[in-house]
Amino acid sequence: MRELPPEEDALSIVAQEAPPEAEPAHRLLGLTDEEYRSILDLLGREPTPAELAVYSVMWSEHCSYKSSRVHLGRLPTEAPWVVMGPGENAGVVDLGNGWCAALRIESHNHPSFVEPFQGAATGVGGIIRDILTVGARPVALWDQIRFGPIDHDRSRYLFGGVVSGIAWYGNAVGVPTVGGETAFAETYSANPLVNVMCLGLLPRDRVVRATAGNPGNVAVLLGAPTGRDGIGGASILASAGFDATSESKRPSVQVGDPFQGKKLIEACLELYERGLVVGIQDLGAGGISCAASETAARAGVGVELDLDRIHVREEGMDPAELLISESQERMLAFVVPERVEEVLEVARRWEVDASVVGRVVAGDRVVARHHGRVVLDLPAASLTDGAPAYRRPYGEPQWMEDLWSNTLSMVRPPRLGDALLRLLDDPSVASARWVYEQYDHMLFLDTVVGPGADASLTRVDRAGLVVSTDGNGRVCYLDPRRGAARLVWEAAANLATLGARPLAVVDNLNFGNPEDPDVMWQFVETVQGLAEACTQLGVPVVGGNVSFYNETEGKSIHPTPVVGMLGIVDPLPEQIPRWENVEEGDELWIVGSDPTPNLAGSAFEQVVFGHVGGRPASTNPTRGNSVLGLVRRLVAEGIPVALHDVSDGGLLVAVAELCIAARIGVGLSYSDWRALFSEDPHRIVAVVSPADSHRLVDAARRQGVEISRLGTFGGDSILLEGPDRREAVPLEEASAAHLGAIPRRMATSHAT
Repeated sequence: MRELPPEEDALSIVAQEAPPEAEPAHRLLGLTDEEYRSILDLLGREPTPAELAVYSVMWSEHCSYKSSRVHLGRLPTEAPWVVMGPGENAGVVDLGNGWCAALRIESHNHPSFVEPFQGAATGVGGIIRDILTVGARPVALWDQIRFGPIDHDRSRYLFGGVVSGIAWYGNAVGVPTVGGETAFAETYSANPLVNVMCLGLLPRDRVVRATAGNPGNVAVLLGAPTGRDGIGGASILASAGFDATSESKRPSVQVGDPFQGKKLIEACLELYERGLVVGIQDLGAGGISCAASETAARAGVGVELDLDRIHVREEGMDPAELLISESQERMLAFVVPERVEEVLEVARRWEVDASVVGRVVAGDRVVARHHGRVVLDLPAASLTDGAPAYRRPYGEPQWMEDLWSNTLSMVRPPRLGDALLRLLDDPSVASARWVYEQYDHMLFLDTVVGPGADASLTRVDRAGLVVSTDGNGRVCYLDPRRGAARLVWEAAANLATLGARPLAVVDNLNFGNPEDPDVMWQFVETVQGLAEACTQLGVPVVGGNVSFYNETEGKSIHPTPVVGMLGIVDPLPEQIPRWENVEEGDELWIVGSDPTPNLAGSAFEQVVFGHVGGRPASTNPTRGNSVLGLVRRLVAEGIPVALHDVSDGGLLVAVAELCIAARIGVGLSYSDWRALFSEDPHRIVAVVSPADSHRLVDAARRQGVEISRLGTFGGDSILLEGPDRREAVPLEEASAAHLGAIPRRMATSHAT
């Protein structure tokens, strides 16, 4: 192999002029000594600075999944309706009637910590392009965001910036944010989590893949000019923990432009409609180096790039910068030569910049030239399949047994009304209306059920697509396997409240440092829990994201997997159960068996007593499937007025939320006060009119599901009647706590 001349760029200066005591260039770029030796063995020579930069991003944790991919194979990924599974830009499932849905979830945790507004905004832009890349029109977004305690100035600053960034990009680009989840906990104080899911729709015959195609095809760069923003942004920021120098990484965060993004969406959709592209890849993490190498490796071909033809917005960019820039709103399309002019004409009509930057060649190498010199010449597969894969050590932490035995013990039960008000006032349990009122969730006018409910429902012809996103770091900290399984079952329960059966799952796995055996054990247990639950439900995992190194000053976050589940209800029921439809005289029932007295991991334990310990209850697939089957049948037959999954805060919070939404009180009877706050899985609150209660009882008996009548709606208070006490919480007071918890705290001025 010929020796490549070093170019005069910023990275070569680092490598050549650093004092002897300075870190070697490869370490500064995040590569280990062993990884650098592997690069030398692969190339048979020293890499150029541009090549070293490309390996640093392509072999980063974010791009290569080098610590996780040996375990992800446990997840079930196949089903007859799966058109495209893990490994592509998005999962694609067949909906029938000639239509498919594309879904994807991604994290922008580290960029959002460094610069919350643009970090979150470009997270939205990136996930939208992932959906666009497979040929789909993006139609809906969901946000899963977590921060430190909202009473801290820094947390409020990050929270406000992230929400504003999501709203700014989503609203302007024209994709509604229709659901999600917001939580606050000390573990996220120095490392917020910003996960975003996107759903798209496409005709079954228009699925597009990320491939370079055959030799002779032409590479066309579409979209915004390339700049220095985002160099190493997602790839490098997401592959290391935070420390005192993290604020200096602000220039690495990408800068988004939703108006440019909107034009790019429409231009690409026209290209697909006219059959003008062979394959396409968005320029996300790793920039054009990633887009070119991945598409070439998939097709088993080579790609030659002319970096001088990349349209730029900054002068003097060196080869490494051009190759790994993560500037937003860019796509790399592969086109047969005779149709290049048509592609450029479409781009001009949509006012999208476009440049012919390369061609597909025989062989297996990615070659890049700059000012006529070869600055990069690498085997494409060495950047993708050739990335290192680690089997990092792991084992159950010694402290787990102590944590499980640290159960909450109480001499006497608390005042239930006070406990309810404290829960309703907790920002993680309270209404997230302050968040979603900033989002336009009615774009396209197809949102039937939007933010604030258990799941969202989007109309597609006669059917409805239902999505729920769920996460709970507290429960997963106490037991990662049980916690992950519970998230999957909770998402399925949320779908069932709107009558939907699950089709597919995407996951976003947020963890600390994988080099820590305790963290790696949490990860492996989580993957196993997800795999078991998805198998029990018969639902495939069609894509996902792993976010490691969520730590600051060596302290990792709680393991926080997030599950996004897509379901379908077909046909759409005439009567959709809605919380606000509850009326005076309606009956309150619980569907599912009585809970255990186990409060481990519950919001009650954390909020009321400041305690986190014990071992959460496990799932029961037999019982769970029976409950889900019954609830879906009830919706299909139009029996329930409203349905609500029992989760954060337990039964009492679920009932209170129904009362607040419908502006009506309730009388609720209980025998064991712990049943009011338990978050055991497989329980759903059902509200039916008195005339339909016999239909509920008959359906439950046929399905073999336990149900119990708990009370009747009416009045202006939440009345709790137990064996030895009677308490009432005025509905007005409960509503003020629930709806005002976040706005009251956000009224405090931010600190940067």
